[in-house]
Amino acid sequence: MIRIFIGFDPRETVAYHVLSHSIHARATEPVSIAPLMLSQLTNIMTRARNPLQSTDFSFSRFITPYLCEFEGWAIFMDCDMLVLDDIQKLWALRDDKYAVMCVKHEHEPKEETKFLGTTQTRYEKKNWSSVMLFNCAKCTALTVDYVNNASGLDLHRFNWLDDDTLIGEIPHRWNLLVGYDRTLPTSEVSNLHYTIGGPYFKEYEKTDYAVEWFDERDAMLRCDQMEPLD
Repeated sequence: MIRIFIGFDPRETVAYHVLSHSIHARATEPVSIAPLMLSQLTNIMTRARNPLQSTDFSFSRFITPYLCEFEGWAIFMDCDMLVLDDIQKLWALRDDKYAVMCVKHEHEPKEETKFLGTTQTRYEKKNWSSVMLFNCAKCTALTVDYVNNASGLDLHRFNWLDDDTLIGEIPHRWNLLVGYDRTLPTSEVSNLHYTIGGPYFKEYEKTDYAVEWFDERDAMLRCDQMEPLD
């Protein structure tokens, strides 16, 4: 079973469901997907909201290993994504010598704000944590207490690991930053990340790869109707 946790923010509810559909529709192995909803984590996530965090799941992503009882592997993904490939191909990249695996972006955004007027923050390893393969047994530093009290920079810069050699790298195609990275044919992309703002927001409805997202949404809404009898 491929275990996936997706960050959930009620302001982007449709994004979570379309991403989930895109994963299930292409997967060739059984997949279990769970939303990281703060309303379901009230006894776990107790930290106050930071004015700089742009989503509800800015910090809850790091309790993924805890929710897996620090056993096995799990994938975390931001909700503002669209998977165009078989998620088993990402799952197959697991390497036990690493504690976590991700796309190692060199991402330095220039804009000051992004979707819904949220603040655009800049820090080392920006967007590395937006897709993570967790080797949960090697992430025991991510206790509930640590995740609730560590700084955002410590969490997102992976300061909870002894050193960066425990961070493995996955191909860039699994976290293409829409609007930043070079636009590629969809055959060369496994996962689109609408990090500035997804096409479900009116001001971004004509962003790159918007057509792919709307097509997926329409596929998710499929409901065949019986033909009327003559």
